[in-house]
Amino acid sequence: MTSPKNNLNCASTITRLLLCEATACGDRTTRWIEGWSLVPDGEGFTTKYGSRLQPVLKNGRPAMLKIANGEEERRGAALMHWYAGEGAARVLAHDDPALLMERVDGPRSLATMALGGDDDAATLALCEAAAGLHAPRATSPPASLIPLEVWYHALWPRAASEGGIFARAADVARPLLATQQDVVVLHGDFHHDNVLDGGVRGWLAIDPKGLIGERAFEFANLFRNPSAELALSPGRMRRQLEIVAKAARLDPVRLLQWIFTYAALGAAWSIQSGHDPKPGLAIAELAEAELAKW
Repeated sequence: MTSPKNNLNCASTITRLLLCEATACGDRTTRWIEGWSLVPDGEGFTTKYGSRLQPVLKNGRPAMLKIANGEEERRGAALMHWYAGEGAARVLAHDDPALLMERVDGPRSLATMALGGDDDAATLALCEAAAGLHAPRATSPPASLIPLEVWYHALWPRAASEGGIFARAADVARPLLATQQDVVVLHGDFHHDNVLDGGVRGWLAIDPKGLIGERAFEFANLFRNPSAELALSPGRMRRQLEIVAKAARLDPVRLLQWIFTYAALGAAWSIQSGHDPKPGLAIAELAEAELAKW
């Protein structure tokens, strides 16, 4: 018969092995796994932004440890903490650059819903989630939030160098930014894949960018997602515009202006990073055409 002492030694050895495997025997998650008494619960991975994500258990409950890489990801972590679980995944601990949050892993997917024929329902769910994010808080937001005027900086040189739709978008963006209404803290990357199924808690946001500006801007990204094919399908933009404007109580013309300028900004970012700008430009052209009808 194995002694209790041997059982404890065996359990300790297994935990050390799991810790070693999940953290590559000394990567940057180790400090917080040990300090927050976490147990690795699967293979860790690195995001496209270079942040490290490690599934863990905290007191036997599923959680996700994220070690932010770069200022943008750290700003997002601070905003997740400020959200305090309202419209977003709950933060269990925050020690910059580390963030420990509940693991949101319900079976439903807003992208799957939209692509599978329930696009309108997915859009309404996103509007509901945004309302939670935009609700007033008792505490001041993080000081690191980026104003929309700064967020749009990549559009101006592209407009100057290439003209065309970039210049037309810049002409719309400048007065839009100068007359912002209903200014709130913005998630900044709000779309189908960044809002997850939280079960009884509803749809919960993750991975914010941390911006501040007009509330209508938050919804512009929905019109580029969850796929370019769906976004560009006949009648889709007009139908979703009507749904979002009504559900979120927004002026449809200003919303269209944000959609147009943000799509052009996204295309400018694509060129800057060596990616194909055509999908973004096609959405910008579609939004510009819709604007002309008002």
